[in-house]
Amino acid sequence: MTSIRDLAARTPASRRRDLDLLRAAAIGAVVLGHWLIVTVERTSDGRLTGFTALPELRWAHALTWLFQVMPVFFLVGGAANAISWTGGRRRGETPTRWLLDRSARLFPPITVFLLVVATGATVARSAGVAHDLVEQAVALVLLPLWFLVVYLGVTALTPWTHRLHERHGLAVPAALVAGVAAGDALRLTTGNELVAAGSFAFGWLAIHQVGYAWYDGTLRLGTRQAAALVAVGLGALLLLTGPGPYPVSMVTVPDAAVQNPSPPTLALLTLAVAQLGLAALVARAARGWLHRSQPWALVVAVNTVVLTVYLWHLVAAFAGALALDALGLLPPSDPGTAGWWLGRVPWLAALAIVLVVLVILLGPVETRAAARRTEARVVGRPPTQATTGLAALAARTGAVVAAYTAAVAGLLWLTVAGTAGGPHEPFGLPLGALVLVLGSAAVLRFGRAGARRGSAAEPST
Repeated sequence: MTSIRDLAARTPASRRRDLDLLRAAAIGAVVLGHWLIVTVERTSDGRLTGFTALPELRWAHALTWLFQVMPVFFLVGGAANAISWTGGRRRGETPTRWLLDRSARLFPPITVFLLVVATGATVARSAGVAHDLVEQAVALVLLPLWFLVVYLGVTALTPWTHRLHERHGLAVPAALVAGVAAGDALRLTTGNELVAAGSFAFGWLAIHQVGYAWYDGTLRLGTRQAAALVAVGLGALLLLTGPGPYPVSMVTVPDAAVQNPSPPTLALLTLAVAQLGLAALVARAARGWLHRSQPWALVVAVNTVVLTVYLWHLVAAFAGALALDALGLLPPSDPGTAGWWLGRVPWLAALAIVLVVLVILLGPVETRAAARRTEARVVGRPPTQATTGLAALAARTGAVVAAYTAAVAGLLWLTVAGTAGGPHEPFGLPLGALVLVLGSAAVLRFGRAGARRGSAAEPST
């Protein structure tokens, strides 16, 4: 397999390396933020349980402005999808073919993740572990799926939303922000979160559209403009969360009346404005540094397993807690005390070790998927004769759209089921959701094989 050093050395000079740096930094912030606030303790009846420390650390809610980096992922995703789609369009790719290509790296790690979680829950139940503990563990490790539901949906719309961007530019995110504002007004006046459900689409699509504008220069961000965005964004955020009606925390806090990320509020979009300015400043400052071999190799190494790290970092938290508890080294569970803060050091160290092991074991799934995607883009290889008919069928537009939609629906089902809890037999996960995701991923894989076959059959010019 190609080494990280070789991958780094083969990077084209034209690549937007700052996007890879931002993605790597953002995943680090997500992991560190989640690990810092998770607290595990034994209850009075001897059961192991976990909870977030944020309700007890109200003074620390402003620190979530540093760790809520999902806007960065959507900004980077918008720029990356614009690069990919415009390149695919120049090569004559259809939206279906492009969507198949974009799904090539995402679904294999997701498939393995779900299979391992389902197997682990089944084994735990068979070994006599209490069902409520298994359900709590499954709900914890499924939390990262919510981001993938939204991101996969936004990505699928790229050929159409990018066309809107080319025609209307920044008017598109402006209209989407207006939709978020309308949803906020309704839920703040009625107290009903459901009336703002459309903001799940409006908010993240708005940030994704701004990523298009940042990539192609529609939104020109020199040093002064970027610094102004940071200042204006943070200033507005202080007003919205101080005298304004929004909570300070940019991540979910249990039992809070309003949650800024679910669905995204104007406060979260204001944070995105500040993060866009900061991202532009980082991109300019790091441009020369990222062409050095060692720093770039480190960025490449993180990006080759970025989805693996994201999917498994809460599994690492669960496994690390079990290991520390078994060794009698579980840190104090009273948030905010000196013992709790000191306990964060061995806690973070233990979780990092577990995550490294998981990435070593499971990271090759993602790297191989990325390698196959690159290879398929360079040279079309027909599938084996046994899969030819099925692959050709799966490559058709209707099958691809249906499979992709079903996969996203299955992931949404898993996300909601994990949040709601409840018995899910026999795998600890809803069987119907598993079938939707795994079956759809198989159809998409056959579709990619059929598309490669079609490419290989085309006469060269």
